[in-house]
Amino acid sequence: MGSVIGSGVFFKGASVAQATQTTSLFMFVWIFAGVISICAALTGAEMAAAIPETGGMLRYIERGYGKTAAFLLGWAQVMIYFPAEVAALSIVFGTQVIHLLGLSQDFLVPIALSVAILTALLNFLGSRVGGLIQSIAFVMKLIPIILIIIFGILHQDTAQVSLFPLSVGHHLSFFPALGAGLLATMYAYNGWIYVGNIAGELKNPTKDLPRAISIGIVGVMIIYVLINYIFIKVLPISQLSGNEDAASKVAELLFGGIGGKIITIGILISVYGTINGYTMTAMRQPYTLAKEKLFPFWKLLVKVHKGTPIASGVLELILACTMICIAFFSNDGFNLLTDMLVFIIWLFYTLVFIALFLLRKREPDLLRPYKVPLYPIVPTIAILGGLFIICMTLFNDFALSLTGIGATLLGLPIYFYLKKKYHTPSI
Repeated sequence: MGSVIGSGVFFKGASVAQATQTTSLFMFVWIFAGVISICAALTGAEMAAAIPETGGMLRYIERGYGKTAAFLLGWAQVMIYFPAEVAALSIVFGTQVIHLLGLSQDFLVPIALSVAILTALLNFLGSRVGGLIQSIAFVMKLIPIILIIIFGILHQDTAQVSLFPLSVGHHLSFFPALGAGLLATMYAYNGWIYVGNIAGELKNPTKDLPRAISIGIVGVMIIYVLINYIFIKVLPISQLSGNEDAASKVAELLFGGIGGKIITIGILISVYGTINGYTMTAMRQPYTLAKEKLFPFWKLLVKVHKGTPIASGVLELILACTMICIAFFSNDGFNLLTDMLVFIIWLFYTLVFIALFLLRKREPDLLRPYKVPLYPIVPTIAILGGLFIICMTLFNDFALSLTGIGATLLGLPIYFYLKKKYHTPSI
């Protein structure tokens, strides 16, 4: 739950409301995304238990499809996924600071760039500093969530909320609206892939892993459903739709002016903690590829200072800052970046789910301490969910999808060149 719950719970409701425009489909999307996430996490956990190796998803992809596919995942994470996460979260942070202090929108990019740079510099001091920030932020993120849920349930002045029948906004088609809403919610649910990484450390993974995943993701889903129900209970969906300041507005309505600002500060700390978490992870991704001599300027990127790969961190910071600047000139920078990263990562998630079937057939004797329950139903649901997200993104935003695929495939000539030059086994 600590890995999954982040900024999405506070800021993706506005995107889902804009995509669906009805309270019934709005709530359904959050539940539907939770079901897909549970099936995805249970499926991914079998791969993690069977292949408990450093590298996680990179190793699952390599085992299923070979070294080239694994490199493409690593390349996509370095060039798109992690810098886009840091950029999107920095933009959210800047937006909330502007709202809190009543500043002009002209301050958005300077604030976003400053928080991204400051976080990277703190992590350059070593993993202990980043870990301490993460621990503090984890506790702080729970406070505004709990308070919003409790006070929201007790709130008397309610907007009109209709959960049945399931409908879509005027002039919208059901499945494209569902797809767009699902893409937004999947950003909020992202993070379940890391749950399976502890499979090899459990005494009884067959029993404990599905229980941990089921309880954890169901717990996340309950929190998400409750807090988004509060959002549409307090704000009419027309006011929630596309409102980047929705979380702050709801906090002000629930707690008053001063109380709302205090809750907003809690949300800012939560967002900063998420930025810090992705910064810590991001700076180690280029380093991993560089150790295999499979990244440009690998000799520079493999250098570490007191155990910290600073050069790799600088690379990720440059990419994140570039994305912040590009996103500023788009109509909706935060959602542009998050939709891109969700689309790309779900391409590889879906490949992981399919690889489970391939390995069951190809390596029947592979030790599997944990097997996904209700096979093949659960992994099939995960695959269909992934394909739905991918296809709807292609349908709703073909340019964004094509950009993401193109940026990923751009790594192929680099991979083949470096592989040929250094004659080293790829990841």
